[in-house]
Amino acid sequence: MSTDQAQPAQQLQQAPHTSQASQGQQDLAAYVEVTEEGAYAATLMVDGVHCAACIQKVESAVSHLRPVSYVRLNFSTKRLRVEWRGENPEFANDVAHAVSDQGYGVRAYDPKAIEAESDEEERQLQLCLGVAAFAAGNIMMISVALWSSTIEVMGIGTRDLMHWISALIAIPSVYYAGQPFFRSAWSVLKQGHANMDVPISLGVIGAVLVSLWQMATHGEDAYFDSAVMLLFFLLIGRYLDFRARRKARGAASDLLAMMSGTATLLQEDGTQKSVPIRDLKEGMIVLVPMGQRIPADSIVIDGTSEIDTSLVTGETLPRTVKVDDQVFAGTTNLSAALKLKVRSAANDSLLSDIVRLMEKAEQGQAKYVRLADRAARFYTPAVHTLAAATFLGWWIFGEVDIPHAILLAVTVLIITCPCALGLAVPVVQVLATGRLMKKHILVKSGDALERLAEIDTILLDKTGTLTIGKPSLVNGDAIPQEHFQLAASIAAFSFHPLSQALVKGYEAAHGSDMIDVGSVKEYPGQGLEAYYKNKRIRIGSCAWCGDKSADSHTAQEIWMEMDGAPVACFIFEDKLRPDSKDTIARLKDLNIRPVLISGDRESVARLVAEDLGIEDVRGDMSPVDKYSRMEILRKDGHKVAMVGDGLNDAPTIAGANVSISPASAIDMTQNAADIVFMGDELGAVIEAYKTAKASNKLVRENFILAIAYNVIAVPLAVAGLVTPLVAAIAMSGSSLIVIANSFRLTRMK
Repeated sequence: MSTDQAQPAQQLQQAPHTSQASQGQQDLAAYVEVTEEGAYAATLMVDGVHCAACIQKVESAVSHLRPVSYVRLNFSTKRLRVEWRGENPEFANDVAHAVSDQGYGVRAYDPKAIEAESDEEERQLQLCLGVAAFAAGNIMMISVALWSSTIEVMGIGTRDLMHWISALIAIPSVYYAGQPFFRSAWSVLKQGHANMDVPISLGVIGAVLVSLWQMATHGEDAYFDSAVMLLFFLLIGRYLDFRARRKARGAASDLLAMMSGTATLLQEDGTQKSVPIRDLKEGMIVLVPMGQRIPADSIVIDGTSEIDTSLVTGETLPRTVKVDDQVFAGTTNLSAALKLKVRSAANDSLLSDIVRLMEKAEQGQAKYVRLADRAARFYTPAVHTLAAATFLGWWIFGEVDIPHAILLAVTVLIITCPCALGLAVPVVQVLATGRLMKKHILVKSGDALERLAEIDTILLDKTGTLTIGKPSLVNGDAIPQEHFQLAASIAAFSFHPLSQALVKGYEAAHGSDMIDVGSVKEYPGQGLEAYYKNKRIRIGSCAWCGDKSADSHTAQEIWMEMDGAPVACFIFEDKLRPDSKDTIARLKDLNIRPVLISGDRESVARLVAEDLGIEDVRGDMSPVDKYSRMEILRKDGHKVAMVGDGLNDAPTIAGANVSISPASAIDMTQNAADIVFMGDELGAVIEAYKTAKASNKLVRENFILAIAYNVIAVPLAVAGLVTPLVAAIAMSGSSLIVIANSFRLTRMK
């Protein structure tokens, strides 16, 4: 079923049933759409989604509603797509109820609202982290003073004073810095559910309450430091997770932005009207001035121009289009105005296909659940049961009073805090990303290195990836200087990539002394014409001003003509990155199979592949073809990495197991990629892979250390042999051991 060929249901004209919406909740009936198949559909935004378990919970709750035929929640964009049959539009409110009953907020989808709220959420997390760090530092100074003295030396009054100072710092700090966890825990508890934030909240609040009881009874120990330090460590992890999710959202948001805006519609009476791109239908006539994007897949009905198709095909050279040629949404009109007949509605364009592929790819990647997440699924009920059993066991059978039994239960909650388990991955990631950053390699996704270490196949784009991505003049030395100077002086009037490369080639060889050639006229798709010393000078295509009897070149070229006679041919090439050949050889040594997939011509792609030693090569590939090739490899059991730089690579980059792009890539592709490398050397891929392998080894070791800590510490806490203070020290100690092991990465050669 198509989920994207939907039209707004503004024609439904049915009054919303306010009874369907809960009091104070947004009525969502007005946002319902009708698909071409006649089904109702709604696109909603879900708040409070933190992990793959959240996705499963929401999708399961909605899918159990009888009329629902399709449901999908995208983790990165918080976008919930639901389709149903046999019900009126007000059923959207029932969907909202089903989601809110699971403890999540739900409302109409608004990408702008997501960005605004992301800014606020990031600011709030930063404030919470700052407060926790400040409080932890100050309370630990007091705790050190308490640990280093005795009651005989210090006196009860001094000890109580220090406890009260700790309380004055800790209580407001815990109240403020713990909000991300407290709110999440309360929202699910109200619905009769639990998540990882519940035991965290109980442990923190329990430590504070027991500490207050200890102060009131002049007890020896207070555990405010444990509560605040616990929040500080956990907020670091929460913030890193937030940043990774926000980066993942950027790619789809950028694509959706390209589909927004307006187009100039030519009406039947000859007048022009500005309409939203989303309202364009098949058969409409639109005008596209020079320099603007094509709004929809169309056919040229009047005009000749050059189109920048690099976003779709990956080719750096513009393509000349004339009447009856097809153009695609998202490409840019460079040279002259065009009149187009819309071939397909905006929702059916090639750009829309790319959006759908990226959302599908992001959804698959969002379900990538790490070992720590799988363990967390069983952690909450296990810890609650263990803490409750400890309390009841000591109270009933151990013959201790209730405060003491609560203290022992809180000790269990503290000592079982998953800090070491939670740090097993992030600390290695921070060190690995820092190491790679020094080598000008930016790791953006939280688990990118984890996935990179598992690859056995790497898909490589040609233009801009294996090559520099910009044409450069290769035969400047063979051109007479007077012809070279004259051609460069004329070429300076054009923004065509080959013209700009010609000017740069001349300036590199002879400086910037250009000739005043007067006025220059540009003929779209052909070249430039000027008159100098009573001679007609042309530079452009071979068909327009070249030697018709000359053998055709496979390289890119500009011909120069004087008074009808060709006098020079400037040849350009998109040079390979300096270490491309060596990188391919090293990939093979690492048992990683390189595969070249290019939107460029098959013949050009095969020449490059032969030069580099790549056996598996495909040319003339559309974005859909590239994505399909990646899907086939993944279904065959391969772990696939994608290295690319253009919009035509973006869906494959989003859908591969892991993705890499050069810094020269377009912003959209960089946002979708997990790793971005600077400079011209492709060897950054090898460096990232080796770092990823070492990181994965350390992560596995960290998991073993964290599990060993729990196997030893938890029985001691249940047996009452550990105080909350010792529990906090043990918890911190396990974290320090994990951190120390992770630092071995910095010594890797």
